[in-house]
Amino acid sequence: MTVMEALKNRRAIRNYTNQPIEKEKIEQILQAATYAPNDRMREPWHFYVIEGDAMNRYEAMASTYLQERFPTKPHLVESSLKVVQTTPVAIVVTADIVEDDKDATEDNIFAVCSAIMSMWLAAEELGLGFVWRTRGVGLVHDSRMHTFIGAGDNQKVVGTIFIGYPEEQELKEKKRTSFEEKTTWL
Repeated sequence: MTVMEALKNRRAIRNYTNQPIEKEKIEQILQAATYAPNDRMREPWHFYVIEGDAMNRYEAMASTYLQERFPTKPHLVESSLKVVQTTPVAIVVTADIVEDDKDATEDNIFAVCSAIMSMWLAAEELGLGFVWRTRGVGLVHDSRMHTFIGAGDNQKVVGTIFIGYPEEQELKEKKRTSFEEKTTWL
């Protein structure tokens, strides 16, 4: 598979089998993240791998959060929790905050986004499904996630990644706007 094929075929996978993921594959995904470009080689990422009993605690936290956020939408809460209930592994990724340097902090967030995309491509190559969540069940914008993973005050949660062996599903072609409509040549 070429890089272009991997990019074109990439999908957010939210439904997984109950097959455990081999630790070696998780480690390969984490290693791929460390090859991402980053300003001044700060390597501003940290990975919190959630599995086993920690996933059960995460599910309880996510359920509470979603019920508070969407009290009149139980179907939305239920469908959002499905990914947490079926995935064997979640990885929360943080970026380092550089004290008194907003620009460097922002550069770190960009680097972590690049690291997450590298993880996604590695997961694709390993035959694993992957979805990067920020809002909702990802709890990126909620302080409970920060506390749950034990992140320091100098860390910002950028994404929660759910990984697993995907259930069989029909992949539909993604409708994308042509780069020509999104490009200005100067």
